[in-house]
Amino acid sequence: ADLNALISSAPSSRLQHATQHAQHRQDSGTLLSPLDGVPIVVKDNYCTSWATTTCASKMLRHYTPTYDATLVTRLEAAGAIIIGKSNMDEFGMGSGGTFSTFGPIKNLYRSGKPYALSDPTYRCGALEEGEWVVSGGSSGGSAVAVASGQAYCGLGSDTGGSVRNPASLCGLVGLKPSYGALPRTGLISLVNSMDCPGVLAKTCEDCALMMAVLLGRDKADSTSQGSSAIPWAREEDEDRFSSADRPGTLQDLVSGLVVGVPSEYHCAGLHPQILQAWTRLADKLHDAGAKVVPVSLPHTPYAPSCYTVLNTCEVASNFTRYTGFQYGLRKSCKHSMEAQYALSRAEGLSQVVKDRVLAGNYFLLADNKENYQQQAMKVRRLIQQDFDCVFNNGVDVLLTPTTLFPATSPSLFSVRNSSELTYLQDLCTSPANLAGLPALSVPVGFTNAAQNSTSSQRYNDGQHYELRDQYRASTEGDGSIYSRSETENGGTSVDDTTVYQQNAQCDLSQADVVGAVHGIEGLPLSLQLIGPYGTDRKLLQIGSWVQSTLNVPRTILQDPL
Repeated sequence: ADLNALISSAPSSRLQHATQHAQHRQDSGTLLSPLDGVPIVVKDNYCTSWATTTCASKMLRHYTPTYDATLVTRLEAAGAIIIGKSNMDEFGMGSGGTFSTFGPIKNLYRSGKPYALSDPTYRCGALEEGEWVVSGGSSGGSAVAVASGQAYCGLGSDTGGSVRNPASLCGLVGLKPSYGALPRTGLISLVNSMDCPGVLAKTCEDCALMMAVLLGRDKADSTSQGSSAIPWAREEDEDRFSSADRPGTLQDLVSGLVVGVPSEYHCAGLHPQILQAWTRLADKLHDAGAKVVPVSLPHTPYAPSCYTVLNTCEVASNFTRYTGFQYGLRKSCKHSMEAQYALSRAEGLSQVVKDRVLAGNYFLLADNKENYQQQAMKVRRLIQQDFDCVFNNGVDVLLTPTTLFPATSPSLFSVRNSSELTYLQDLCTSPANLAGLPALSVPVGFTNAAQNSTSSQRYNDGQHYELRDQYRASTEGDGSIYSRSETENGGTSVDDTTVYQQNAQCDLSQADVVGAVHGIEGLPLSLQLIGPYGTDRKLLQIGSWVQSTLNVPRTILQDPL
């Protein structure tokens, strides 16, 4: 309980009833799905009629919806046992799991809990003087619940990286599906045009089982896509991704891939051991027969700014509903309705939420809308076109970092304002949300103090350019892969060298990220795969190959946690 992963548990009578029926189906061999009887945790921004849905906010602390979210209904129809609602950053605003009315979420790793790694060279003991590291956000509760064995899989939501970020920091697989692949009915809105339900699990195979249950068009959600847009085989044998079950299948898939390495993700502030893992996986893919090529996404450096403006604009619009009249916290006031609105919102919403609402309303003012919101929409279109250009030129999947640095102490999140830290943490993840593309975070290792001095030296010596240059010899003469032959407006050419010179937009050297390169051993490292729209299944297959090839040390949980 002291990891604080759950806000509420399902009623005991409900759990007992679900467990008894699942056991009966197990005994009689009539399972509803591979998830029948399996414990699942759901982020507390999905509506449930049998438990409060708080969004980790004082505003909704006592709110119980009258209906269940579509994905909750589908999980229960598949026999899954939802054990409770997971903690989160308030209304999904945050990247550390530290901004919750119910307190911060603590990462399992280096927490002092009795676990071990299959490779004994990594440290697992508690940090000094009760220190701990963050879980990532905003779906940190679901991530910690899965990592600590409280649940088999977790349901989260991803607006700018809120599934992939905690998956990366907690050593899990985190999938943000293509926009519209999973219905949002019953998911309390943050940013409608970017919100995506997401899945957290320990393996890509587990994610695939969850996706097979959750996929499908929902008539109540106008953005929901059917199987024609998101192809997915539902037969049980087709939902097994293990190369041991189907020898050579995944290897054949990887050997024909064209893997793009975007230069713009290679920015100052990237942790040296993440850089090292990035290079190592690129080598593994190359050795397996994949063609690894540098690519350019010129407008990626503008993604965090674009995301920040559009996020706050939609937040300002969505949060007009929280007045305390129809639902939520209501403060007593006899002066006027406007005064009651103000008092209720002032009491019910945290400063983090108020800041975003205020910023969004500023961007939407008549005098500002054209300079901010409309300009951000234009940049969003350019970011989408960058991805389209790369994928249309033969690249099958992009390989990038998920986060700039591993999990950090909560002090980093308390000394800087939420907006700036979220800006840094969403640097690698928000572009996929802006473009509506599927993205997968896959664990690739753990931090090791023995590597710190070596990797830091390589980083300081400027060898962080090696990913751009490493495979240039094999791609010369095919400039369409790694450079833009012309801009969207038909202007001059933009090659990857020019883009590297323009990376001042991504320069984080002046940002206050003290403690990011902290040298703490035994913390998870992850990388991200981004694919064209509708290739969710293919990303999981590639991720499954990555997991089996890298042989990342296994976490061994020990009772009692």
